[in-house]
This record gives sequence, C-alpha cells and structure tokens, in this order.
Amino acid sequence: MTSRRTLLGALFAYVLAILAVFNLVPAAHALGGKLPELNRPAPEFTLPTNTGDGAISLADYRGKWVVVYFYPKDFTSGCTLEARRFQQDLPKYSAKNTEILGVSADSVDSHAEFCDSEGLKFPLLADADGSVSKAYGSWLGFLSARHTFIVDPQGVLRERFTGVNPVVHSSEVLARLNELQATTVSSAT
Repeated sequence: MTSRRTLLGALFAYVLAILAVFNLVPAAHALGGKLPELNRPAPEFTLPTNTGDGAISLADYRGKWVVVYFYPKDFTSGCTLEARRFQQDLPKYSAKNTEILGVSADSVDSHAEFCDSEGLKFPLLADADGSVSKAYGSWLGFLSARHTFIVDPQGVLRERFTGVNPVVHSSEVLARLNELQATTVSSAT
C-alpha cells in the first residue's frame, strides 16, 4: 500500500519535471528558492563554526577565492562523500588561493564531530535558522539544498552550482575555478 507521503513526494516530483520540461521555471530559481545573481556582491554572512574561532564571516576572506557549499546533513552518505572530495582536493584549492566553507543547518557540535570523524581541515558553518541558506536560494524548510557558489577575492559571486553530484562535484568546481581565475588574470593584463 502506498503511503500518503510517498504519493505526495511523487506528485511533487512530477510537477517539478513538468515545469522543467516546459522551461516554466526561471533560470535564477532553484529548488531552494531564488538564487543570488552572478557578477554581483555575494550575500554577506557571519555564522558560528566548529573551528574554535567562534564565528566566520565571508568578509574575513577578502583577497581570496571562496567556495561556499551548502549541504543537507552531517554524517549522511552524499554529504560525507562530498566533504571527503573537498578535503581530498584541499591542497589544490589552497594552491589556487581558495578557501572552502561548508554550510548546513547542523549544530556546531555536530560539525565538530563530523570534521573529527572525516578528518576535515576546512570550516563547517552552522546555519541553524537557515537565514544564510535562504539568502543563497538554498533552503528547503529545515535543511540546506546541495548548492555551491564561487566567490572571487573582491566578494563578487562568480559561479553557482545546483543539481550537484557529490561524486564529481569537487572536480567540477576546481575546473570552473581554473576557468574563472584564467579569465580574471587575462582581463587584468
């Protein structure tokens, strides 16, 4: 017997598929809401972190590229895989003057346990009320959608990723970061 929840989920997926097929959803929207515009200042934020620094602000990273990735939940299979890939590629990001920031609605304590468990060396930020996830169009009511944003050293949003596949996502972000940095260097000369 099909449960009510399963039926509603299937109906929701069907409606989203119809909207996508007929291109009835504007490009600036994603499942989590209205996405911030590219080539505009990225939404600023300050959130508590597991690193012992108290809180981290996007503005703390001026002069560096920043990858801000939103994910649903610590210790789940997709989120763990995505975090492991970012950690595995962390030296490549560091070589490109790029910091990684993970954001979810989980608590600072959950983030600390997750980082310890997975050996993560980048900060995870606790967006308990979803305010930052909402500002980035990545809020699903009680958790963050799997979206990623690249912010340049001046704090301008340069790229956004929705429909993320955790298996290959870090390599996709690195490839796009290479393109963005090459464009920035060539336009500066």
